[in-house]
Amino acid sequence: MSDTTHCWIYRSPRKDEMYLYLAEEEAFDDLPDALVARFGAPQFVMELDLSPERTLARVEVTSVIDGLKENGFFLQMPPELKPELYHGNED
Repeated sequence: MSDTTHCWIYRSPRKDEMYLYLAEEEAFDDLPDALVARFGAPQFVMELDLSPERTLARVEVTSVIDGLKENGFFLQMPPELKPELYHGNED
């Protein structure tokens, strides 16, 4: 079994589908001020063990692991939504 990286995941109350992964529980004091201001008061979601074999829904797990090891956090941005316009024509 490969090494795992434990993390704590928090969601933003200000932006739907924005999540913050932390290498240490409630390590908010180490975050950049601009991130804290934009993210808002973090709301705990879950604890999770990450490994390269694990699949995450909207982000590459290796990007999260690298961010946790290098910075102590990883910010998952909301997906970029592009509504498809359909006017009834086929072109």
